[in-house]
Amino acid sequence: MTSQDGRPHDDMGTPADGGPLTGLLVADFSRVLAGPLATMTLADLGADVIKVERPGAGDDTRQWGPPWTESSSAYFECVNRSKRSIALDLADPADLAVARDLAARADILVENHKSGALARFGLGYDDVSELNPGVVYCSITGFGSRAGSAMPGYDFLVQAVGGLMSITGDSTGDPTKVGVALVDVLTGKDAVIGILAAVTERHRTGLGQHVEVDLLSSLLGSLANQAASCLTTGRSPGRLGNAHPSIAPYEALHCRDGLLAVACGNDAQFARLAETLGRTELALEPRFATNPQRVAHRAELVHVLEAALVSDDAEAWSIRLAACGVPAGTVGDIGSGIELARTLGLEPTVEVGPGHPDQIRHPVTYSRSRIRRATPPPAVGEHDREVRQQLASPPRPSTNGRHEMEHSA
Repeated sequence: MTSQDGRPHDDMGTPADGGPLTGLLVADFSRVLAGPLATMTLADLGADVIKVERPGAGDDTRQWGPPWTESSSAYFECVNRSKRSIALDLADPADLAVARDLAARADILVENHKSGALARFGLGYDDVSELNPGVVYCSITGFGSRAGSAMPGYDFLVQAVGGLMSITGDSTGDPTKVGVALVDVLTGKDAVIGILAAVTERHRTGLGQHVEVDLLSSLLGSLANQAASCLTTGRSPGRLGNAHPSIAPYEALHCRDGLLAVACGNDAQFARLAETLGRTELALEPRFATNPQRVAHRAELVHVLEAALVSDDAEAWSIRLAACGVPAGTVGDIGSGIELARTLGLEPTVEVGPGHPDQIRHPVTYSRSRIRRATPPPAVGEHDREVRQQLASPPRPSTNGRHEMEHSA
């Protein structure tokens, strides 16, 4: 069978050349970044993702630019490939019936509306699970569904109030946000973890459940050693710029023409660094012989190292240090990072389709499973007719107790 994208599909509407999640149906009621990133990951892995959008405007990020693509914005396209779009006005009874039918047949439903917003339309977890006991229903919020349910969840806000900005930037300047909506990205990845865990558990019980993730919890869970430092000492860590609070040298150091990132994770690496710089005695000096001592005397250490590094360019030092097993590299940009991945054979990008720029690929490789071949991000309601026809067909029984969608040719 074929669909509007001209590719072979199975009777669920899922591409036949899909991945390990082929056969799973995802009702995607999310928008902006965290939810769409999670559902795109599921689509990359083969799930049939039906993106539910507002008629007309669709997902807010379609208007978030520049930069613009030929049909939308780069922001929207980066997290919405390989999905099908249906435009539904939940205030319209006919469209709401379609939305409920989709939810009743879905393996997974993902939403990031304000707490309780979908429940007003009979699309909350309690309503959907009554019709579809096997559904894995994932809600993404900013601050949870309890006392923080009314608080708006924006990445920048959570970076600020959650403490990430307090450890980002130089101690002499203002706290700084990370240069990408990192909290949204982390939350989207946490959502995928929770969803797949619940799907796996469903294989044993036949029952779905409500999976909840929130931006603040995902941020705190990502703070790792910095959060541990706060809990251990009772004091919040401060900003160290490019330096590491527990390792030295593990920072950007000035060379003749620019910065060199040096990451010595142990004493042996530091000894090789000292030897390469022509300062072998540094590895024996009490102030620098061990990592705790180097951290305690960081300012002195940086002064000594930069006095040696200023004799040559960062690229030259990078080559020399790499040759002797010292982790070091020049400070590049996103373009050079993508090119580095290409030179290492990591194949960092994927073609989406004519008229659409390449995108960063699904970041995991599998020895046996295939990743779904990417298709272009959909136009608003592009697959309306197709999806409505499928939902109008009688559902067929499934081995997990749910009802699956018949594909309309």
